[in-house]
Amino acid sequence: MPQPLEIAVDPDVYLRPNYSDDWHSETTSIGSSIYHGLMENGRRYQTLSDREYLVPSDDLAFESYEAGHLLALVLDSERENPLFRAPIEKDPKHILDIGTGKGNWAIDVADMFPSTTVRGVDLFPPPITWMPPNCILEVDNILEEWTWRDPLDLIHMRIMTGSFDHAGWDHVYASSYRNLRPGGWIEQLEGSTCIDCIDDSLPADSILRTWGPTMNACGERAGLAMDVLDAMSDRMEKAGFVDLQEKSYKWPIGPWAREQKYKEAGVVNFQHWLSGMEGWCMWLLTHFGAPHPWSKDEVTVFLAKVRSELKNPKYHIYQRARRVWARKPFPGELTPETTPIKSDEE
Repeated sequence: MPQPLEIAVDPDVYLRPNYSDDWHSETTSIGSSIYHGLMENGRRYQTLSDREYLVPSDDLAFESYEAGHLLALVLDSERENPLFRAPIEKDPKHILDIGTGKGNWAIDVADMFPSTTVRGVDLFPPPITWMPPNCILEVDNILEEWTWRDPLDLIHMRIMTGSFDHAGWDHVYASSYRNLRPGGWIEQLEGSTCIDCIDDSLPADSILRTWGPTMNACGERAGLAMDVLDAMSDRMEKAGFVDLQEKSYKWPIGPWAREQKYKEAGVVNFQHWLSGMEGWCMWLLTHFGAPHPWSKDEVTVFLAKVRSELKNPKYHIYQRARRVWARKPFPGELTPETTPIKSDEE
């Protein structure tokens, strides 16, 4: 079994001008959007689905999606292809990106494969003014019947914890299985809702230690599946996928790591949190907070405390993350009842 990755702490982080002050500045949001949606607590949410969706669809959310995309690229930057690991054929015909967000992944993959039709689908239109001619960004509800006729070579998902309930996830994996060509691949990358620490630098009473349990409890009360990180491989196998493989990551938060790749990833992930955390928790806490739904002001105070602790570079904090990819078997292929999962850690 591979040894768990340990990220070395940079003892001179305070002395480095590139990371001493500007790493924790809060960037301004991207340009205003022309799209409209349901406004609640100052955030805009999608109106396509008849069910409420916990993550907003507004400028700050799209900024968070972009930071999440960059984070994934940095942590696989040593690879020739940092966008996915599924060993698809060299000339794929059709690729689908579920929960495409701002469309960054779909656009990059379309650039990589100019002759491939790459579709990105989400509940809200992204603020994109240009994309490659072979990239199509669509507004659709993935929980409804899929209407794409061409069999897919690859289906991709990323950072979608809390998007569906358990039945919804089963539907997504079953629909993915049906719509992939034999030998086609599914791939998913997810980060943990919980914040961990590689040493004893984070106090036991830190509010950061309460973030994950609080979000998970709210999600459960909302009926949402918050176990996506640890359950996705089992759900893929249940849907019929084989040849399951996975890679584990540690996503640093802040520039405390010694190695440059992880230092840069930590800075990007910090911005991911700054732009994303209000959207991740506002709907959950104001609808399903305990012992009663929180007010917007209570959430604002909570976020101020979280933000203050996130900015402390003495805290060597990170998120667990996992990438899983699996294949749809060919007709007549013998599939064992239990498929060993090939695992790697970084």
